[in-house]
Amino acid sequence: MKKVAFVTLGCKVNQYETNELSALLAEYGYGTVGVNEDADVYVVNSCCVTGESGRKSRQAVRRLRAAHPGAVIVLTGCFPQAFPEEAALNEADIIIGNRTNRKLPALLDCFFSKQEQRTLILPHRREDPYDGVPIRDMRAHTRAFVKIQDGCNRYCTYCIIPKSRGFSRSRSPEDIRLELSSLSKNGYREIVFVGINLSAYGRDIGLTLADAVRIAQEKPGIERVRLGSLEPDHITDDLIETLAGMDKFCPQFHLSLQSGCDKTLKRMNRHYTAQEFAALTAKLRDVFEDVSLTTDVIVGFPGETEEDFAKSCDFVKEQRFMKVHIFPYSAREGTPAAGYPDQIPQEIKAARASHLQAICEPIRMECLRALTGSVREVLFETPKGGRQRGYTKNYTPVSVKSDEALCGRILPVLITGTDGQQCTGELTADTL
Repeated sequence: MKKVAFVTLGCKVNQYETNELSALLAEYGYGTVGVNEDADVYVVNSCCVTGESGRKSRQAVRRLRAAHPGAVIVLTGCFPQAFPEEAALNEADIIIGNRTNRKLPALLDCFFSKQEQRTLILPHRREDPYDGVPIRDMRAHTRAFVKIQDGCNRYCTYCIIPKSRGFSRSRSPEDIRLELSSLSKNGYREIVFVGINLSAYGRDIGLTLADAVRIAQEKPGIERVRLGSLEPDHITDDLIETLAGMDKFCPQFHLSLQSGCDKTLKRMNRHYTAQEFAALTAKLRDVFEDVSLTTDVIVGFPGETEEDFAKSCDFVKEQRFMKVHIFPYSAREGTPAAGYPDQIPQEIKAARASHLQAICEPIRMECLRALTGSVREVLFETPKGGRQRGYTKNYTPVSVKSDEALCGRILPVLITGTDGQQCTGELTADTL
């Protein structure tokens, strides 16, 4: 039996697609091993969302080639899909885009028989349907990511994703049901729906994101359903009302803000104002008990003045997010923003990121400390550092000390404090 190992860069969608590739190759007799083990094939599932991620993708190929000169090296994912000419300069034996992942088994057969480098990258088309391979497990995860949407039609000025992923397209309800059935049978109790523009799910097939959540709500064995990153202007009153009525839905919303300054949002081609975003978060806090809000913010976008940055910081501070992922702007070749005037020097971007982090971290600590004395249901994951770690329904990290095997179990925990990164607690008396 031939062995294959994977290096996955980028987002949760890429992580899911690595599992798709593993499942696909298993049908052709390949066994999946860790990347530090000897394998016949090494696959780099690449990212290209920033120039740095593209560099890391190329570097991963070079390292694998040097470490395993006799193995077949495959480069796939967003990087070759968006930049085929640049990807062709890599040392990989097989180069494919994410649109042609299903061709990998045949290309491997051809390479093993002829020892010829192959490149197969086809552009996305508007009429392309959603295409995927059913998976049954996520290897070493206690929650399962389930990809239900691909592509994006939004064309933010800083983003290369529409070029690398194509137009928005949705997975059929029938396929979602089948995959959830397999995951439930394999012991997964929480699933996370993910997509490139997840909140656009269903728009091309006459459905909404609520329809996908309803499928999970009705699936026996699945106890929690969580959503990945969402576009704030896609969160309608109907969607909020429907989600609020589902007891399995986890009240955690990751809303992509990107900036709290309207001028910057407009230059980014985002489709909302800071005021509209604030109205949405107020509504979510009113409707969902114990809701958790997290976000992404880009600092140092071209043309962002000190006044613009201050407005963004003030807005983020007012919103009191549980967690803020802060990204210094990274110019991406092929996007409009890369050619904008008034690019911000790297040292200023770094200073702004540090400044915003200093604002956000105390708020996160206050959110964690506010849970002290409460009892929360925690889904436990793999032990780490002598303690057992898991997440509450609203995705608060919790650590307890226990000699029991807790991985995959949902148990009540009394929150006793924090350690600076997460809540700490004790299993309740009725659990012991």
